[in-house]
This record gives sequence, structure tokens and C-alpha cells, in this order.
Amino acid sequence: MTAAGEWTLDGHAGRLAGRTWTGDSSTHVVLLAHGYGEHAGRYDHVAAALVDAGAVVHAVDHVGHGKSDGDRVVIADFERVVDDLHLADLQARAQHPGLPVVLIGHSMGGLIAARYAQRYGDSLAAVVLSGPLVGAWGGARLLELDEMPDAPLDSTTLSRDPSVGAAYEADPLVWHGPFRRTTVEAIARSLAAVQAGPSLGALPLMWAHGEADRLVPVEGSRVGIEHLRGETYAERLYPGAQHEIFNETNRDDVLADVVAFIREALRN
Repeated sequence: MTAAGEWTLDGHAGRLAGRTWTGDSSTHVVLLAHGYGEHAGRYDHVAAALVDAGAVVHAVDHVGHGKSDGDRVVIADFERVVDDLHLADLQARAQHPGLPVVLIGHSMGGLIAARYAQRYGDSLAAVVLSGPLVGAWGGARLLELDEMPDAPLDSTTLSRDPSVGAAYEADPLVWHGPFRRTTVEAIARSLAAVQAGPSLGALPLMWAHGEADRLVPVEGSRVGIEHLRGETYAERLYPGAQHEIFNETNRDDVLADVVAFIREALRN
């Protein structure tokens, strides 16, 4: 059985809303970083699978996202978002002393997780990057335009399951507007910071990606992964899958792969 609770933290730019999912017993902590324009509440089913495998899951809505404070989807500096995630990590460790911590990041959350692992990797047991926004990203070309296109994210690019796009469109906590220039500029700087930063060395890393991802194409992400990967590395590419592999038609297989990777990393 999975139980969820909500809490708040004081982040770098106001109140941050967070969630914790727990089960009957826990052997490890999973810290979850969501993607652009969404929120931690979209990961209930992911958390349930992780809790069933022995995790207690903590997640925070990034600044400007979900129930957290801040101008909608405006992130000026991803290093400060990493700082916010560290606060959530420290809180989780205080609540569950002695348990190893695994970090999972999806899309923009994968970028945040990559920088987190570069800065705080010594404290982590493993990292899972899902469709991570690392490496070469074509979206940076938006900065060449005088104005950001007034167009929201195309929900049909998320999953082959049409109910996923429909739920996304109907979710009031999801951002349904255009990209913010400030955020795109900050993404570009953070991508460069990851490429300039260290590899993850001995920290176990899993890269999971949909081969049909149109938002963060596999080829661009691989540039960042090849820089990050170290001694212990697992790669899972899913044919036909789009961007949100945790919400894809083969989501059960994806989650089983993640659980198996975490179990192996903790065993070693």
C-alpha cells in the first residue's frame, strides 16, 4: 500500500511544495526531479512502483512549477534549483537516517539531476536519467528569435497512449503556455555546465530514453550521457516510445527496468 503526504520547504525563491510516498517498510530513499512545465503529482504511479520495491519517495515541485511559488515556469538559474533539491534531499535523509538515496530525473529534471550528481554524487547510491535534457538540445535555437513562439508544448509528443496527452491538457497544475526566454537561457547555461563538469565516476548511472522522443531526441541526449557515464552504466532505449517513458504504453516494462537497476546498484 502506498500513502502520500504533502509538505513545504523554503526554497531559494519562495515556498516549495513537496510530496512523500511511503509503504509499510523502506530500504532506500528515491529523490525524484520532474520535468519542465509539470509537477510531482504526475508521478503517483511511478512512486507506487518504487514504493512496492522498497523505496520511500520524495519529490518537490521546482520553483515556478506545480504548487510551488514563483512566476510560472520561470527558472533563472538551475544551480539554485539544484540547491532546492539538496534541501529536499537533506530533509529526506533526516527523516530516514542511514538509508541510501537514489536520484531519478526526467527531462528537465534529468538536467537538474545530472548537475546534482556532479555536485553531490558522493552522497548518492545511484542515478536514473529518463529522457534527460543533457548534451545537445535543438530548443536552444529559440534564443535566436526576437520573441518566443506563443505555442504550448504539443501533448501528442508525450506518449503513444492518448489518455496521457488528454490528462496533461486537463491538468490545471501543468503549464499550458509558451516557453519563457529566461528559462531557455538558463537551460543553455546549465547544459554547458554539465558538459564542463566531471563524469559521474563510480556512481551507478542508468539512461532510459524513448527512441521516438521528439522533444529531447536520443542523439542529442547521448552527447551528454557519454560525458557523464562512468564505471557502472546501464542503457535502455525503447523502440517507438516517445518522451514520457514512465507514461508510455510499455510503462510497466520501463518501471521494472528501473527497479531492477536500483536493486542491483544497492546490492553492490
